[in-house]
Amino acid sequence: MKIAKFRFYEELNDFLPSKRRKISLDHEFSGSPSVKDSIEALGVPHVEVDLVVVNGMSVDFKYHLKDGDNVSVYPVFESLDITPLIRLREKPLRVTKFILDSHLGWLAKYMRICGFDTLFDNNYSDPEIVGIAESEKRIILTRDRELLKNNRVTHGYWIRSVKNDNQLKEVLRRFDLYRQVSLFTRCLKCNTVLEEVNKEEIEDKLKPGTRKHFSTFKRCPVCKRIYWNGTHYDRMKKFVESFL
Repeated sequence: MKIAKFRFYEELNDFLPSKRRKISLDHEFSGSPSVKDSIEALGVPHVEVDLVVVNGMSVDFKYHLKDGDNVSVYPVFESLDITPLIRLREKPLRVTKFILDSHLGWLAKYMRICGFDTLFDNNYSDPEIVGIAESEKRIILTRDRELLKNNRVTHGYWIRSVKNDNQLKEVLRRFDLYRQVSLFTRCLKCNTVLEEVNKEEIEDKLKPGTRKHFSTFKRCPVCKRIYWNGTHYDRMKKFVESFL
């Protein structure tokens, strides 16, 4: 068997067992596997990796591992300019859009509250998620590490937190979305951009209390759901604004 030493940096350690984090790992292999296959064999999805350095030189995912190689693997760089090196992920998508797996229904709701184009359906299969992300240039958010190892996935992120309150904070921080937040502009049910609607047009659909106390309304042009700034709106606004 051949041996290469791997060192994973920063949040890539989240994918490793606790005893293997932030240390140099001996990786045994046979033949000449690609560095991409070796990284994923160790548990880290390729989509989370932005830079691989082998023996002091940056390489692409096609590099074939050799006995005695020293491999350093780095996550996505948000502020450090590594343009002269071989950057492994494609440039950020021009329009930030998401698709979420079935474990993230709560997060999908709050992504829509913040105004982000977010697809979610409990019935999506993994192949469907990958296909939609590929055709519509969407970022996959998932709690399933294996989903991100699919070769067709170019933009994705594994949600670390299992707590609902922290997942939205995590996504906003990871993709630096704070300045893109546009509260209550999308339908929570179907993701469509809401439209202003005159009260007179929908008055017959309102409960007496709502009709009496509110004058400004929005409506989804697809599912026709009606929104107004009630107590539920105030609670959600305070929650989101608490960490923006």
